[in-house]
Amino acid sequence: MDVRLTAEQQQLREAAAKLADDLGPGSVAELDDENRIARLEKTVASTGWRSLRSDGASGVEVAIVAEEFARRLVDVPFLGPVLTDDLALRAGRAVQATTSDFESVDLTGSLAGAVESPSELAELSEQDAGRWYALALTATTADLVGAARGTVALAAEYAKVREQYGATIGSYQAVGHLLAESLALIEGCVSVLRHAAWAVDELPVAEAVEAARVAKIYCARSALTVCETSIQVHGGIGNTWECLAHVYLRRVLAATERWPVKLEELTIGLS
Repeated sequence: MDVRLTAEQQQLREAAAKLADDLGPGSVAELDDENRIARLEKTVASTGWRSLRSDGASGVEVAIVAEEFARRLVDVPFLGPVLTDDLALRAGRAVQATTSDFESVDLTGSLAGAVESPSELAELSEQDAGRWYALALTATTADLVGAARGTVALAAEYAKVREQYGATIGSYQAVGHLLAESLALIEGCVSVLRHAAWAVDELPVAEAVEAARVAKIYCARSALTVCETSIQVHGGIGNTWECLAHVYLRRVLAATERWPVKLEELTIGLS
C-alpha cells in the first residue's frame, strides 16, 4: 500500500480540519453553546460527508474526516450517520438512523447513532457484514487517534505558557519527554490506522477485520496513555471540569468501548 495521501485526500483533510477548527468547541463552556452547535450541524450537513460511502469514498477518506473531527472535539454526529450510510449502501435500501445513549460518558456526542449490531446487518452477506464491521472499527479508531492528537496539542500549548520556578514548564525535560513520548505513540497510531483504513476496501475481508482489530487495540491503549499524560502535564487544573483534557479522555473512553476488541480475538501477536 502507498501510505501517502492523494492530493484529493489531502484537500479533504484540510477542509475537515478547517471546519473543525472554526466550529469545534474551544472550551468546556462552548459545549453548551446552542448557536455554535446549530452552525456546526448546518455546516457538517452541507458538506455531504455523512454520505461519503454512498458517494464512493474509501475507508481512508472516512478515517480522515473522523480523525480531524475528533482532534477538535466536533460535537455533532458523524460516525453514526456515515456507518448508517455504508450499511444502507450494502443493504440496497434505506436504513433508518437511530440514537444511542451508550456514549453518555462522551460529552461531545461523537457516537450518536452508532449502533453496534443494527438489525439490517443480519440481512447482509458475510462479506458485506465483515466490511461494515471493519469500517466501524476503523472509524472509531480514527476517532481515538484524532482525540489523542487534540489532547497532546492542548497539553503542548499549556506547557508553553504555564510557568513554574521562573520558567515555562515545557522547558523542563520531564515535561518535554512526556510530550515527546505522546507524539511517538501517535505516530505509531497513524501508521496502523492508515493501514486499517486502506484494508477496509483493499484486502480480503478476514484480513481487513484483523487489521482493524489490531489498530483498535493499539490505538485505544495509546490514546488512553496520551490523555492521561495530557492531564498530568496540566497539573492541578487537568482534573478540573473547566479543562478540556477530561473531554478528550471521555471521548477516548467512549470510542474504545464501542465495538471493543480483546487480544484473544487476534490471530497475530501484539505486544
